[in-house]
Amino acid sequence: MARSRCARSWNWDSPLAAVADPVAAALNEIVQGGRGRLLAALIANLRDFQLAEDSMQDALASALVHWRRSGIPANPSGWLLKTARRKAIDRLRRSQNFDSKSAQYSLMLKLDQADAKEESRHDIPDERLRLIFTCCHPALDPKTRIALTLRTLGGLTTAEIARAFLDKEPAMAQRLVRARHKIVKSGVPFRIPDAQDWDERLNSVLSVIYLIFNEGYAALRGDRQIRVDLCEEAIFLARLMNRLRPEQPEVEGLLALMLMIHARRRARSTTSGAMIPIEMQDRESWDRPLIAQGIKLVETALKRAPLGPYQLQAAIQAVHCEAQNFDATRWSEILGLYDLLVQFDGTAIVKLNRCVALSYVDGPEAALRASRELDGELAGYQPYHAAQAAFYHRAKHYPEAVQSYDRAIELCDNRSAVAFLDEKRRGAKKEAEQMLGL
Repeated sequence: MARSRCARSWNWDSPLAAVADPVAAALNEIVQGGRGRLLAALIANLRDFQLAEDSMQDALASALVHWRRSGIPANPSGWLLKTARRKAIDRLRRSQNFDSKSAQYSLMLKLDQADAKEESRHDIPDERLRLIFTCCHPALDPKTRIALTLRTLGGLTTAEIARAFLDKEPAMAQRLVRARHKIVKSGVPFRIPDAQDWDERLNSVLSVIYLIFNEGYAALRGDRQIRVDLCEEAIFLARLMNRLRPEQPEVEGLLALMLMIHARRRARSTTSGAMIPIEMQDRESWDRPLIAQGIKLVETALKRAPLGPYQLQAAIQAVHCEAQNFDATRWSEILGLYDLLVQFDGTAIVKLNRCVALSYVDGPEAALRASRELDGELAGYQPYHAAQAAFYHRAKHYPEAVQSYDRAIELCDNRSAVAFLDEKRRGAKKEAEQMLGL
């Protein structure tokens, strides 16, 4: 989501005072640009997500009072972090199970004493990379990883995350509370994985970021075909990963992939929200500077080792973006890239995407033959039936196309996609009736 969204709340969820107030404006700027970094530094101290979030909220509330009375400090972020630590001490002191937290309390006192000796320090330790890996720990289920990452690093409110999942806000709040408790109770380490575990854990992080992007790019539920806010949240997190851990080819590949897909967002729907397929898109409305960024990133990533699935997917998108029009698409090159991708990721969904490329190289009949082996595994997967419908339609098997469109529509809760599929279905039905002389 655009960074301006974060600035709407000083305590993560409640509205800030008008930005005409210089104190509110200063807090807006901090929340907009530094929330994740401040919270990550505090969690690194406390090892407690909920205590860190509550204490930072207390610190922001104090800032509204103290800064209006005494002026904005020279180091506003440092003031907030120090105040949040002291608020955490107060919360621990008032806690009913204080005895069990005495070690944590001792740590906080040491931190407070260290702050007193370092009044002139202006840097905040950057703990965001460790926080990303903590949020995406395998001990948490995939949905919770996404929600916790969006909340803690992306800055979305609980209500916004609930809307993204079409959940009720209280249910999402409980999910986040349980996740924080599980991290503490299970002893999930707040650290970057060791070298031998890096690849496995990095894949988990990248998978979470890509899932966030996919929900925004092609949500199967809701009213809109594209959730630009979620796409931009994912891109923000990928850029953050690329800054904090540079020269990782799969990080570069994922960022490149998302940039090139997102660059086509304006062409993917009409002003009323109706879906426009890639073959009908106005390529003049594609964001060429964003595409150039993506192509440069993937070219850099492919020169590194090892090769990975996100780099290959980004390379596929680069071929699409370089084509002047749909007919000029180098489908043979895309099919070759999918052949490589299947070696890394042999899931049915990747094989289905390969079938789409195959349909433009060897024809829709070849794609239908290849896709039939996916029938069982993808029986409940809406894009599978949409692809099957397109194959049947292009192969002029109109009755079968209508049946596949019916199934795709049945499985789709997104109004924009349903409208598009219904229009295609009507076209196939008309062709079928003409063939039968009706």
